[in-house]
Amino acid sequence: MTNLATDLVGCAASFFVVGWIYFDQARVEFILNHVLIFLTLFSVLAIYSAAYSIKALTDLGYSVRSISLAAVSSSAILIFITFYTKASADISRLLVTAGTLVAIAYLIGARYVSHRWIIPRYLPEIDGVVIIYDGGPEIQSDGTALLELDAEDLGVSPYDPMSLDRLGSSIYGADRVIVSCPVEKRSEWASILRASGVEGEIVSGSLSELRPIGLRHVGNLVSLVVSSRPLGFRARFTKRAMDVGFASVGLVLLSPVFLIVALAIKLEDGGPIFFKQRRMGRTNRFIDVLKFRSMSVEKLDSDGNRSASKDDDRITRVGRFIRRTSIDELPQLINVLRGDMSLVGPRPHALGSTAGKRLFWEIESEYWHRHSLRPGLTGLAQIRGLRGATDEEHQLSSRLNADLEYIANWSALGDLWIILMTAKVLVHDRAF
Repeated sequence: MTNLATDLVGCAASFFVVGWIYFDQARVEFILNHVLIFLTLFSVLAIYSAAYSIKALTDLGYSVRSISLAAVSSSAILIFITFYTKASADISRLLVTAGTLVAIAYLIGARYVSHRWIIPRYLPEIDGVVIIYDGGPEIQSDGTALLELDAEDLGVSPYDPMSLDRLGSSIYGADRVIVSCPVEKRSEWASILRASGVEGEIVSGSLSELRPIGLRHVGNLVSLVVSSRPLGFRARFTKRAMDVGFASVGLVLLSPVFLIVALAIKLEDGGPIFFKQRRMGRTNRFIDVLKFRSMSVEKLDSDGNRSASKDDDRITRVGRFIRRTSIDELPQLINVLRGDMSLVGPRPHALGSTAGKRLFWEIESEYWHRHSLRPGLTGLAQIRGLRGATDEEHQLSSRLNADLEYIANWSALGDLWIILMTAKVLVHDRAF
């Protein structure tokens, strides 16, 4: 929307420059009428012609064609309206035509500058490509790859958190990841790419069992697209804007609560106020999740090897209250602002979390797929009451199904609904 606002200002300036050259400056109102009508038509047609789409950001030719078509169409419609309504006394065809030509020159110039200097410098991730070699054929890259990696150097091993963190950190910020591997490793890489939340492609032999979603030419070879980002550019922008807006306001409004809780924790045992725990974030990358400390210092469990229980002897008196009311989770608003988390999404799990006696990822093969989006402060599973200790394996399966359902059906309204419904489960009989 920033681009649209800039274009509208430039077009308005173009019309005023032409108007002041051909007409007396006292006729500002006359010129303004032309500007308002043109900008109204231009806004609708530019958005309709996808002049502000992700393709327009990456393809200069497409951007110039779409924005020029919107400007010319706006001018043509304005002149047609003038002729059809016989309002020639109120509309100047000279001003419309000359103003449109100057506006088009500005729009084209602005796009050239943007594609030449601004986008490559500030938005390299728009079409970021990472190539990973794991024993597959050599790819003749066209030079646009951000990075070329060797899987052996990365030490990638499926479903091992440490190696997945190394991979996630290496491909973080990339939109496309291309893996070149032999036939026997395709299924393994397909699963890893789906869990990473990137547009993943595999270059190999026969690929029919991988449930492909498309084909793409990569240099001299053809790659099979086996995964895609769960959200498009506009959806990611909308979700992030909501996160930053709500988290910023929340931190300001809740600052008195932060101060009271911090003071209570300090007065009880003098230990640190915050507790930091490593968990899995988007693209299976490690993140440090913040919480108000609710356990005694000597009994802290940084790996989450033991789930909290109702009569847990590790929890302090203050900790029992803030866990019961979910206040202990509030510092994660800072994680949201930092970009590690989102307001709504699959809740991040500690690495040692178990259901029954097995680790989460040992129970469900699709467990890692929940990390294709940023983890959330709250989520669909939480408002359904699926929280607290996982004593049995089916409890993990229910949570995972809710997380995958959320990812598949994401919408901005859905996030707002989950945020509102979270108020009903802040105090919960399994919040201990």
